[in-house]
Amino acid sequence: MQHFSLKGEIRQVGNKAVIKAFRRQGLVPCNLYGPGIENVLFTVSEKELNGAIYTPKSHIIDLELSDGRSFTAVFHELQFHPVADNCLHVDFLAVDDKKPIAIDVPLNLQGHPVGVQAGGKFTQLCRKLRVSALMKDLPDQLDIDITPLGLDKRLTAGELKFDGITILSDKNTIICRVATTRAMQQAAAEAAKAE
Repeated sequence: MQHFSLKGEIRQVGNKAVIKAFRRQGLVPCNLYGPGIENVLFTVSEKELNGAIYTPKSHIIDLELSDGRSFTAVFHELQFHPVADNCLHVDFLAVDDKKPIAIDVPLNLQGHPVGVQAGGKFTQLCRKLRVSALMKDLPDQLDIDITPLGLDKRLTAGELKFDGITILSDKNTIICRVATTRAMQQAAAEAAKAE
């Protein structure tokens, strides 16, 4: 999985006025926690952070803090402004390469479903799955061959298997489906009438 570098400026616990002042300067207040480390409070540049947030890709974040410490982390929770949609706060979770990491990984659907070739309508309902794996086994994306998908068939998370990766998303999560179109249903009904 790709890594994304972010520089963080250590900050102290602040009240709402301090937090608002950070945001006016284009900084996003952040918090880092994880096993064996005390909470670390810092800010990052909103502009730099956006490069990791507004992308279909998932990243392992390499944090370099102003006090000289560096951490490997993943996004744990992001808070966005309800109207402006800019990021207001980020919680990072520190990770290491010896323990499995839980992260959302984008899906890459490949092939042309047989159900579409038969006139069906294809719909993708899920773009990412939550998975758990060691850092070295985390892929940039999960490649899925959808060629065998027939008419009125669907593919769920529970049907997928990847080496070294555990899928954490609900096994009933529908990834994509091929549905019979109205025109096909009408044609079948007319054919049945004609018989």
